[in-house]
Amino acid sequence: MIRRPLAVLGIAIILATVGGAIFAPYLTAFTPDDQMFDGLTLEGAPMPPGEKFLLGTDLLGRDLLTRILYGARTSLIIGVVANGIALVIGTLIGVTAGFYRGWIGTILMRFTDLMMAFPALLLAICLAAILSPSLWIVAMVIALVNWVQTARVVYTETSSLSRREFIEAERSMGAGTPRILFRHILPHLLPTIIVWGTLGISTTVLLEATLSYLGVGVQPPTPSWGNIIFENQTYFQAAPWLVFFPGAAILALALAFNLVGDALRDILDPTQTGRM
Repeated sequence: MIRRPLAVLGIAIILATVGGAIFAPYLTAFTPDDQMFDGLTLEGAPMPPGEKFLLGTDLLGRDLLTRILYGARTSLIIGVVANGIALVIGTLIGVTAGFYRGWIGTILMRFTDLMMAFPALLLAICLAAILSPSLWIVAMVIALVNWVQTARVVYTETSSLSRREFIEAERSMGAGTPRILFRHILPHLLPTIIVWGTLGISTTVLLEATLSYLGVGVQPPTPSWGNIIFENQTYFQAAPWLVFFPGAAILALALAFNLVGDALRDILDPTQTGRM
């Protein structure tokens, strides 16, 4: 990883984001809900970036840097939790369908195809609107629409592995299903799971920001990069920093996980270089 400059850049961005989220109370003198009297101009407009407010203030006079730092917590929590759940669901379905094949595999894969036929964003919006959005509900909704890609990839690799000679040899020696799955199949799938788990976080971060921007994600007053843009979009021309800085944060974090995931793919499985 150290020999890959883009991967190092991605790791640096991720560490900076995680550090900012964890140490947010120590990095800023404000809380995300503080509405300062001097946070607005005499005309009632947001303050531009300056000495006291490094990234300026929003339309309610709240420090934008503080809200971005605390919003990083939301993005990271949802990114890790939702992607972790999606990874578990996708792996279980993919391994089960690929190993048993037959009618079990057919049913599971047709269900996966059915889920893939729905636009992920539209399905997430419907589920979030029905389930009354909150941080954990949004994480669950994103997990329910993001497992299909993992399931499809794991199914393909499991189907290939289950036909290999060493698996047939294990069966002929009387090895049971648990031994074959946990001793031979899953270890071979681990590189793929790690890569897709890393790449999936960037998709999750983008989807969470989109849902929050559309008003069906994390709800105010909990800060989220998506709802920060939503709240301040009317000031886009007069105060462009209100949209630029949270948008740049979303882009940087998603790009960082993509860079790290791409490097992990090349390292763990060189035969897949350039294919994802």
